[in-house]
Amino acid sequence: MPLRTCLSICSTSTDDSTLLPKPPRHVSTTSDPTTSSSSSLHSALTFPTLQTLQTPQPTPLYPHKLLSTTQTPHHLPITSLALSTDHRLLYIATTSAVSAVDSLSLHPLSSLPTPSSAGAVKSLSFDSRLRLFTAHQDGRIRVWSSPHHRPLASLPTLPDRLRRLPLPKNYVHVRRHRRRLWIEHADAVSALVVSGNLIYSASWDKTLKIWRTSDLRCVESVAAHDDAINAVAVAGDGTVYTASADRRVRVWSPDRDSQRHVLIATLEKHKSSVNALALSEDGRILYSGACDRSILVWEREESADHMVVRGALRGHTRAILCLMNVGDLLFSGSADRTVRMWRRVRGSGQYCCVGVLEGHVRGVKALVAFREGEDTWRVCSGDLDGEVRVWKVWVSGGDICGVSSNNNCCNNGTNKR
Repeated sequence: MPLRTCLSICSTSTDDSTLLPKPPRHVSTTSDPTTSSSSSLHSALTFPTLQTLQTPQPTPLYPHKLLSTTQTPHHLPITSLALSTDHRLLYIATTSAVSAVDSLSLHPLSSLPTPSSAGAVKSLSFDSRLRLFTAHQDGRIRVWSSPHHRPLASLPTLPDRLRRLPLPKNYVHVRRHRRRLWIEHADAVSALVVSGNLIYSASWDKTLKIWRTSDLRCVESVAAHDDAINAVAVAGDGTVYTASADRRVRVWSPDRDSQRHVLIATLEKHKSSVNALALSEDGRILYSGACDRSILVWEREESADHMVVRGALRGHTRAILCLMNVGDLLFSGSADRTVRMWRRVRGSGQYCCVGVLEGHVRGVKALVAFREGEDTWRVCSGDLDGEVRVWKVWVSGGDICGVSSNNNCCNNGTNKR
């Protein structure tokens, strides 16, 4: 398994090795993460030559209010969050369980009976049939009915495994003197996305696997990276983006002739493990966050090998752990214990930081957000101390970026409530 690095940036506890995104394996981890020095932070900074995309003018903050909080039993770290399609239920994944709560009050409603041997739940996703898919530390993907939360299947399914067992060509070497079926993940499933009629699973075993939602069969396995994969994102046209501890983001396109995904671009600008990805709604802008504390902005440009980097969003003081894009707002969660809200300036390639949500006592590992009303948004954030917070944010209908104010959250990290 890949060794952890950027430890002092990504974590404040040595017990998080199975929770946090995997960093590159070749960096020493001998330093004490609880006494991290500023030098370790500066060593992971992204390329300083990349343009900073924040507007130079101070930006007024969006007003926000903390609505509710809850704490997991024994402070179990939050690993993933997901909302039901009607936004009424919030699903909270931890190191040992998945629970469903009311998305506003956070009142507990039910829990999923995950096996104790499954380990940490790494990712959550729904399909169009309202089935919930959960990715686990044991390399399996489990399927649940909604809203009754009955277990339906575990991927790969038993019929899928039995039909492939007899043929030697269906086995691959996962490590010395050990073979597995190619449909099986050999390490934790770190990320999961359901898009259309396909399920995309990424793993610390360096592979990307694609499954059909109709019969839950694995139809493809891609040796995608040289190190653990931490995140996956899928555009509406079927283009797949994978982010890895090898510092790269790779772009995969479905080939109609071979019915396989082919590599069409490798995006290399981060200096450390890439932990999170998010796509704009039209799929033309990709955001990637890493242990180098920067969010890189990539834009579609067919003449330049699919995507080019436009610059970086800077403001977080520690590793980026999660990203989410909704409409024209980008939300980022960091090991610096804050959530930042970014908005793209209309008619330009610049962004402004329009809010900082503070109060978590450890790194923010998971985010979900949705538009609640014409001018209001609800944001749910979960951290590595097991706390979930629900916020209400009032979003201006106009473009406030570039309006003069004394509140510049991008530069000084202050926040007004």
